[in-house]
Amino acid sequence: MRIEGPGFVLRPFAAGDEEDLVRYGNDRAIWRNLTNAFPHPYTAEDARAWVTVANQEPEHGRTFAIVCEGHMIGSVGFGRRMDLQTRNAEIGYWIGQPFWGRGIAPLALRLAAKHAFDSYDFVRLQAGILSWNARSCRVAEKAGFSFEARLRQAAFKDGEVCDLLMYVLLRDP
Repeated sequence: MRIEGPGFVLRPFAAGDEEDLVRYGNDRAIWRNLTNAFPHPYTAEDARAWVTVANQEPEHGRTFAIVCEGHMIGSVGFGRRMDLQTRNAEIGYWIGQPFWGRGIAPLALRLAAKHAFDSYDFVRLQAGILSWNARSCRVAEKAGFSFEARLRQAAFKDGEVCDLLMYVLLRDP
């Protein structure tokens, strides 16, 4: 599956993405703003493991590589929540620093959200953003997400407790 964007493509991760995953993923500024599941330092072994598992459960969600200028420069993906929230998905995204400020991240997020609503029974997509990450909040807002809640002292990252900001996009607002 490929989703075309203006100047970039969303596609499944594939063999050959490992070098770019390490190049852009092994960046403390990236790691500091993602979940603790994203390792740091980000090694070639981490990249190989990710490419192997990234596309294994498309019935519960999808993860796309963001490809620009022939290189994997980031990722956007969503996964189904469980139990009472089974019609909700958590969505996340990151993009390598050399591509910040080019408008790719909000457009990639918007395309992934459209795919989530078109292809799954989700009624709600939510992005939990660490309170110190104002850039990510702007990405979510530009992609049509609305600020819904501040979960006070809900996250622990990089040795700090911080608030988690919940941004939401509803199928039928």
